[in-house]
Amino acid sequence: MRRIAPSEAARSTAVTRRRRAALATAAAYLGLLLLANLAWEAAHVRLYTLWTEATPAEVWRAVLHCTAGDGVLGAAALGVALLLTGARGWPAEGFGRVAALATLLGVAATVAIEWAAVEVLGRWAYAPAMPRLPVLGTGLTPVLQWMALPPLCLWAARRWATARDGRTRRLP
Repeated sequence: MRRIAPSEAARSTAVTRRRRAALATAAAYLGLLLLANLAWEAAHVRLYTLWTEATPAEVWRAVLHCTAGDGVLGAAALGVALLLTGARGWPAEGFGRVAALATLLGVAATVAIEWAAVEVLGRWAYAPAMPRLPVLGTGLTPVLQWMALPPLCLWAARRWATARDGRTRRLP
C-alpha cells in the first residue's frame, strides 16, 4: 500500500475543497437562477400576446417552459464561461471574469433567441406594451432579465457556498 506524503495529502485536500466549492456554487447558482427566472417570467408574461390570447393554464405552461429554458441557458452559459476563462480555482479565483462572460453569453443568446422566435419563426409575439430595442426589435425585458439575474444569482450563490463551507472571509 502506497503512503501519501503530507504535502501530497494537503494538495489533494485543497483540490477536493476547491471542487466542492465550485460544485456547491454552481448548484446554488442554478437553483437561484431557476427561482429568479420563474418570478421574472411570471411578471413579464403580460408583455407577450400570450397573456391575452391563451388560457391561464397555457400561460403557466409557457412560464414553466420558459423557466426551464432559462435554466438550460444559464447552465450552458456558466459552463462555457468556465471553459473559456480556464478558471481552475473558481469561484475563489476568476469569479468576476466568469460572471461577466456567463452574463454576456446569456444576453447574446437571449437576443438571438428572441429575435429568431419573434421576427423569423413567429413562435411568440410581443404585446404593444413591450419596450423594444432599436434595430433588432428584441424585447427589452428579456435582455434586462439576462443582464440582471445571472450576476446577482452568481454573487448570492458564491456567498451561500462560502458560508456553507464554514469560511468566514468576506466576499465582494
